[in-house]
Amino acid sequence: MDFERLFEQHFDDVYGYLARRVGPDLARDLASETFTRAFAGRKKFDPRRGEPRAWLFGIATNLLRRHYRDEERRLRALSRYDIAAVDEPGDEPRLAEALHSLAREERDALLLYAWADLDYAEIADALDIPIGTVRSRLHRARARLRETLKEQEALDG
Repeated sequence: MDFERLFEQHFDDVYGYLARRVGPDLARDLASETFTRAFAGRKKFDPRRGEPRAWLFGIATNLLRRHYRDEERRLRALSRYDIAAVDEPGDEPRLAEALHSLAREERDALLLYAWADLDYAEIADALDIPIGTVRSRLHRARARLRETLKEQEALDG
């Protein structure tokens, strides 16, 4: 595997996906960590399982999950001390709020499709799940997103 070419071909896509999820500053760190882990595990990559692009997005998504778990733990700890750690939910744009309401698994599949432009097979590889599971997660995510946005619109009247 020509890792330099892999990096050049996919860094911008991985960074772009991460930046849309967590903002540009943290995305730089997570994208760098994605490629650091990919380089460390390059001998374990099996090209028969699919393209390296999906493998890289799988690493990036796992790093996001770890980031969110750590953040949730930190926020729970802060809440025990009555420290306001985040803005009020009403300050978030509608779409961000609707995305946040999705189950993490559905949100990951939807954002890999919409923001990383992965196809169903690549999402299945990235998340290490069957393609049928990808289809059902995307179907549920789209339905819930539509429902949540309709409810928000009705409330704003």
